[in-house]
Amino acid sequence: MNKVVRLGASVLALSLVAGSAWALDEEFYKQAGSKFSGVTLRGVTESTPASNYVRNVLAPKFEELTGIRVDIETTSWDQMYDKAIKDMEAKTGIYDMVYIEQDIVYAYLARDFLVDLTAKLKEKPDLKAPDFDEAKLTTFANYFRGANGDLYGMPMEAFIKPYVYRTDLFNDPEIMAAFKEKTGRDLAPAKTHEEYTQIADFFTQWGKDHKLDLWGSTAQAHTGHPASWYEFFESVAPTFGVYNWGIDAANNYGATVEHGGLMNSPQAKEAMKWWLHLRDIGPPESVQSTWSEVATTMAAGRAAQGLVYGENVAWIASDPNQSKVVGKISVALPPLSEGVLKAAEEGKGYIGYYDGGAFGLPVTSKNPDATALFLQFLAEEDLQPDWAVAGSRITTTATYESPKVTELNDKLGNYFGMLRDDGKLFGGAPPYPFHAQLREATAPIFYDILTGKVDPDAGLDQMAAKAEQELTDLGYRK
Repeated sequence: MNKVVRLGASVLALSLVAGSAWALDEEFYKQAGSKFSGVTLRGVTESTPASNYVRNVLAPKFEELTGIRVDIETTSWDQMYDKAIKDMEAKTGIYDMVYIEQDIVYAYLARDFLVDLTAKLKEKPDLKAPDFDEAKLTTFANYFRGANGDLYGMPMEAFIKPYVYRTDLFNDPEIMAAFKEKTGRDLAPAKTHEEYTQIADFFTQWGKDHKLDLWGSTAQAHTGHPASWYEFFESVAPTFGVYNWGIDAANNYGATVEHGGLMNSPQAKEAMKWWLHLRDIGPPESVQSTWSEVATTMAAGRAAQGLVYGENVAWIASDPNQSKVVGKISVALPPLSEGVLKAAEEGKGYIGYYDGGAFGLPVTSKNPDATALFLQFLAEEDLQPDWAVAGSRITTTATYESPKVTELNDKLGNYFGMLRDDGKLFGGAPPYPFHAQLREATAPIFYDILTGKVDPDAGLDQMAAKAEQELTDLGYRK
């Protein structure tokens, strides 16, 4: 999911933009856009730093060049999906562009909701910007390609979910000495789940002993919101070697151990108990935390470590208007079970979540040509560095080398470097067109585990059985 705090672009980012000189081919956009002058494009997206940047900065610049107005509606995650899908299903054509999250794109493609952007620009070369080249996009763009290899969504944000930790705490001499005395080892970012638990337990107790608002770990464990379901299956379970939600698509979509799946495997049950323990020793807000609250918890200095969606890392690390831990965080790979890193390096697994999204052009759009022009504008390389600074997102390879990005990277504990070098170790959601249906079918049982109505082991058994029932009903299991 798109796991970012619902706040506007930072003051830092906007100040950088104000002094920028864009070197894109303005004359092309002026000429190509002249035939659409007076047209208004409408888009719907989640209220995220990256989306707010489009609304507040890029859309006005595009209108200035072309005369095409772009109204970007930023709303909550659930409202975004509801509005976009209903519009495309009813073919009302309200929206000319919709935010497509990496995990839902397969369902959209299966329902033929989206225009093939590659084909469209070939059919209408007069619309193609001279310097637009799909090859300049990062490999994250591959998540938005159809079976024919064509692009069906223009990537606008991409981020991994790293292990974020407080350097001021991990490097504090008094804390380091106390940890060494208690555990017999040096305090350092955890490489295993056991080490992570040890650190979390230590800092929660340290907070109690010193009367601090400090706990050992964040936990995205809301008892009635999909954010917790995603936290477990996309971020926690893979670190234990449970991939693709524990479903074996190549083996008749088995979910139970009995049928070749891993949803109720020993690894999944171990992962669930590990995560629930972190919730139990975490900040009180953990039981009501979605992706938003995890970020604000870390920014408020209430946790020593946590798995935090990378799109939040920049503002947590650098924006004093939103964060109390500016200059006090760094990143590392998530803690892993034995063999998980090797599997990821060999392309047989992944160590955590690679998320992000794109803007897609619905086939129901009333202004497809003007929209195609705007989507290319969003890929202009000259616009990327300030956008990266504003939203911790990178979608073109050249952005990594920008001086502004490399300067900020030093303040982020090398987050952008990790995204570039280790992004291949992370994975997006599996390519399931039944994504939403399966989540909704199993979520009630999952929430019962979180609220204690059902034992974790029994709950995962029930979830795996329910998943297979749903997949049978949908026609995937034969």
